[in-house]
Amino acid sequence: MTTTDRTLVLLRHAKSDWSGSLPDVERPLAERGQAQAPLAGRWLATDVGPLDLAIVSPAQRARETWGLVSAELAPAPPVRFEDRVYAASAGRLLDIVREVPDDVRTLLLVGHNPGMEELASLLAGEDVIMRTAGIAVLGVAGPWSELDAASAELRAAGRAEGRHLS
Repeated sequence: MTTTDRTLVLLRHAKSDWSGSLPDVERPLAERGQAQAPLAGRWLATDVGPLDLAIVSPAQRARETWGLVSAELAPAPPVRFEDRVYAASAGRLLDIVREVPDDVRTLLLVGHNPGMEELASLLAGEDVIMRTAGIAVLGVAGPWSELDAASAELRAAGRAEGRHLS
């Protein structure tokens, strides 16, 4: 596959803080996560370009990740906080992406493992590792509604460290 109409960017939330006794959905970012997220935002701004829509898990760590990432984007895209992204399987995440209107050309999905890693691997047809603040950029040919296993082209994957993904 060499021609793609759309770009799907998967972003796993940055490192969260496990030190407290908060419910999982309320865990904030750790100090390391607060440093990781802006790096991801800068990489997205320079290497992916404008985003048309962000769909973000309502979990505190995902919302904080999005806030730090979006501060690096000019302009930041419209955002939709989607309850179904929290703790979602790859299948559920794929269903969410398939519902996106076709006028959205570049979509960012901010979520959690193992679903994000499984979705990236499913779509790319190869293993994709997504550590905290990990990014996977996938080229998609055709409408979102037809997205399926091994139907996307993996363009980049890793964690933003400076100007590159590692």
